[in-house]
Amino acid sequence: MGTASWTDPTLLKDADFYPKKSMTAEQRLRHYASIYTMVEVDATYYFPPTAELAGMWVRRTPTDFRMDVKAYALFTHHAATAKSVWPDVAADLPDEHRGKRSVYLTHLPPASVDRAWEHFRQALMPLHSAGKLGAVFFQFPPWFRPRRDNRDYLRELPGRLPDYQVAVEFRHGSWLADDTRARTIDLLESAGLAYVCVDEPQGFSSSVPPVLAATADLAVVRFHGHNADTWEAKGITAAERFRYSYDGEELAGWAPKIERLAGEARETHVVFNNCYRDYGVANARQLGELLGEGLQPGA
Repeated sequence: MGTASWTDPTLLKDADFYPKKSMTAEQRLRHYASIYTMVEVDATYYFPPTAELAGMWVRRTPTDFRMDVKAYALFTHHAATAKSVWPDVAADLPDEHRGKRSVYLTHLPPASVDRAWEHFRQALMPLHSAGKLGAVFFQFPPWFRPRRDNRDYLRELPGRLPDYQVAVEFRHGSWLADDTRARTIDLLESAGLAYVCVDEPQGFSSSVPPVLAATADLAVVRFHGHNADTWEAKGITAAERFRYSYDGEELAGWAPKIERLAGEARETHVVFNNCYRDYGVANARQLGELLGEGLQPGA
């Protein structure tokens, strides 16, 4: 049980979750990990992690803590900022893509793609070796739809990150439509990929229905809230997009569903992505109590 990020600006500035406003990065993570049993690391989407950083996370968290690490943008069909790409990988960009602000995986020659994956894999090794890497979490964009080439890409992921659990979230409802749902679930299950179940606003082409399925040893549920007004709004922060606080009745309705899902997997991660102020941390505590998780009050 945990949240997507433990350092959202609105949580740090506009809530009293942390005992002091002036806490160091180490103190904040230690405090968070004294209450919750897992966290999703989202900063790795923007800048790939280093082994040194992963090592610090290991030292600052309890033995049985889990971290789900969001895959770098380059690997999820998003644009990565040029300044975030590893220098030896960026050096291989063809002339027509040099100097541009954004880099896509398709811009790189095959050998450079392989090197980029290996950099990312090696950086997460300290977490994996310590038994704290829950999953590498791939959140694909709305334009990633159920085509043959995209299905092939999903099948490729376990080979790119051997021994790591990969989890997949879709941002287009076509993957879980009535006529494609079984095929999608079967694909994930056959590849050993964990399906990320979601709760989110409905009625958009990007809306994925709240289908619960365990397709690997790990099951994952992410709560995005129901703020339809901001779901596809442009030019707003992530905190504003997911500004939604679940009430007790909503959480009580989810508790038995998660218990059933947990019965189908070895481990289940429940992640609140409504990280506006203390909404996410509060809802995680509430649902944890309903599920008998006994989350601690912190140190």
